[in-house]
Amino acid sequence: MTHHKLSKDNLFYAMSKGNEAKLKVNLGDTVDIETYDCFTGQITSEEGAFGGLDWDKINPASGPVYIDGIKAGDVLKVTINSIDISAAGVMVAGPGLGVMGDVLNDTLVRIYDIDNDSNSVDFNGLSIPVNKMIGVIGVAPPDEPVNNGTPDTHGGNMDSLKMTEGITLYLPVYHDGALFGLGDVHAAMADGEISVSGLEVSANVNVTFEKAQNLSTEHPVIINDEGIYLNVSDESLDTAVDVSVHKMAELLQPKTDLSMEEFTMLMSLTGQTQINQIVDPKKTARYFVPQYILDHYGIELN
Repeated sequence: MTHHKLSKDNLFYAMSKGNEAKLKVNLGDTVDIETYDCFTGQITSEEGAFGGLDWDKINPASGPVYIDGIKAGDVLKVTINSIDISAAGVMVAGPGLGVMGDVLNDTLVRIYDIDNDSNSVDFNGLSIPVNKMIGVIGVAPPDEPVNNGTPDTHGGNMDSLKMTEGITLYLPVYHDGALFGLGDVHAAMADGEISVSGLEVSANVNVTFEKAQNLSTEHPVIINDEGIYLNVSDESLDTAVDVSVHKMAELLQPKTDLSMEEFTMLMSLTGQTQINQIVDPKKTARYFVPQYILDHYGIELN
């Protein structure tokens, strides 16, 4: 196993099978991936910066990384070992941005200091806890390029609060080497991301790449100490929720001794429908099953 480093200057704005790999690694290797914030560092002050943004330089992902030993049809296993973030972050709100954009009259840009010792952010005198998470993460999609602002089966801008340190992410692979990338890291963000931004930061993310052994999926799956989350993105949030439930049932029910009717009852008692984000061209929902269910039925996914 080898430890690599990838500079944030190796970036792209759309996930694509045509992107040239900037780093080649082997299964089991670990990589420190340096990232820009979602504005590619364009905002350096609160005054007059937003109107001059180059909107073609939003949501950069660092990479892509070619993982030798991963083939089309495999499932890539990515462990997020650590996320180190900058000491300040940017946030925006304004007309036409996010869920509240229809009632906002003015564009507001704020730069907030981050206390990485106490893991907190001072919001106008209110201390808000840091919850580091990765907004954009994924592999090359099957066909046409997909802008990094859009999530789909390949991953992309899922903006999941669960995409944080200590988790394992499983992604379906469409092309040899996967062509993996990540970016759009946040120091703090709530489910929904209703202003169209969290607290946007530059970061260094340490990841390890492996091949999944017994987990087959058509959509991104996250496993952490709490349990398992299956993420689905669609233009319709209703559809994303429904598909996430169905796909989780397809994944787990065959690994139990329950009929699909019994499993449906169990999920109605213990499973949770949740929302990642509602501001991208495709909205993202996740369906959660707690770890004690997996333990009871002896379900081990890796």
